[in-house]
Amino acid sequence: MVKNAFISVIFQEKKEEKRGSVDFQIVSFTNKIRRLTSHLELHRKDYSSQRGLRKVLGKRQRLLSYLSKKNRVRYKEFISELDIRELKNR
Repeated sequence: MVKNAFISVIFQEKKEEKRGSVDFQIVSFTNKIRRLTSHLELHRKDYSSQRGLRKVLGKRQRLLSYLSKKNRVRYKEFISELDIRELKNR
């Protein structure tokens, strides 16, 4: 499996930052989500991977909601850079 296929330009730019930052965590979760999604396209009945995907999606959603509360402008930029959907308002 080629690791570099899922690493984006944003990930490489953020490499110098701390790994605990919200931005870095969101990018790494997004890469993991893309990798798991492509795996599940081939292996539809891999239920443990489906569970792992749901857990990572939840973590990323919580981090994105935190980022939207703290810095709305940065959140909008981040959504467009990563090409992911915006959070639904409740």
